[in-house]
Amino acid sequence: MFDEIVSFIKKLYNNKEIIPLHPPVFLGKEKEYLSRCIDTTFVSYVGEYVKQFEDMTANFTGAKYAVAIVNGTAALQVALTVAGVKAGDEVVTQPFTFVATANAISHCGAKPVFIDIDLDTLGMSAEKLEYWLNNNAYIKDGKTYNKITKRKISAIVPVHTFGFPCKIDKIIEIADKYHIPAIEDSAEAIGSFLKGRYCGTFGLAGILSYNGNKTITTGGGGMIITDDENFARKVKHLTTTAKIPHKYEYVHDEIGYNYRMPNVNAAIGVAQMENLNRILNNKRETAMQYKDFFKKTGIKFMEEPLNSKANYWLNAILFDNKEARDGFLEYTNNNGVQTRPAWKLLNELEMYKECQTDDLINSRRLSKRIVNIPSGVRV
Repeated sequence: MFDEIVSFIKKLYNNKEIIPLHPPVFLGKEKEYLSRCIDTTFVSYVGEYVKQFEDMTANFTGAKYAVAIVNGTAALQVALTVAGVKAGDEVVTQPFTFVATANAISHCGAKPVFIDIDLDTLGMSAEKLEYWLNNNAYIKDGKTYNKITKRKISAIVPVHTFGFPCKIDKIIEIADKYHIPAIEDSAEAIGSFLKGRYCGTFGLAGILSYNGNKTITTGGGGMIITDDENFARKVKHLTTTAKIPHKYEYVHDEIGYNYRMPNVNAAIGVAQMENLNRILNNKRETAMQYKDFFKKTGIKFMEEPLNSKANYWLNAILFDNKEARDGFLEYTNNNGVQTRPAWKLLNELEMYKECQTDDLINSRRLSKRIVNIPSGVRV
């Protein structure tokens, strides 16, 4: 069986000797824009491409504002900070995600609380979130606190895992009920929609990532999207060292961050955005071919959830048990096809072992059975 899967994947990717998981592709004017950027000498965050990349992202997502950031982790940290997260607070998120989600929370001085995921979306379970809040939280003076730790719960961070939209509309309803802002970790979800609405635009803000392995890349980079003008203005101010605009004076009115995306990265981003629909269509075609193939194998292929359109950033398959999964990982990686397991659950990492969790039944089950398979653009 494993040899049939390897043969299919290699054929899908033109029988290349090594099939990476998700390499970057440059299909357009990346070199031209980089050259123009260098010729102008505006290579830092002051330059035409930063604004252009932000405008293109806002237009594509339907968000009113987009602010380009140096990477996705920094974007999440700043979004949480502007949302009001302070040292000593708690932020509710999920353990089935890349470590950057919890790290960004920690960079704010806050502590993560881990809630289980849904089996169909791989994202935070709205039902389990509501159950946990009903049993572990109380509202006082319009703010929500943890009954056990007495800490303020100052944000909720659901993740659109592998580009699959979570039930963010229901999560927002629960968050509003408890007066908690929601910041969407949409790092993996550029091009993903739920009920016709772009992932990252349901909450107070959403963040995107343009790391080298993402659907589109700027080498390194992130974006904060929001419909809140004051939020966007505060983000831009904080990420440009909180400098007050002036012709020549250096006056800063608070402790800021040097987190703005450089113009050279944005130049790549503009070229990538020009081909985003082509890339998304290519990835969807690949996913549909995987779907048809795996129907014949008895191995479950993870499909986009109901009422959603996923970008299929990383295609995923599900084995019956850990032993079968590990055997597949070993065979494929020894035979020129890069595959990988999901991340180790964050509550199992040394620095997050003491964090509060719910039962995490689904997270534990999936983390031992799921595998990502090659998902890059086929060229």
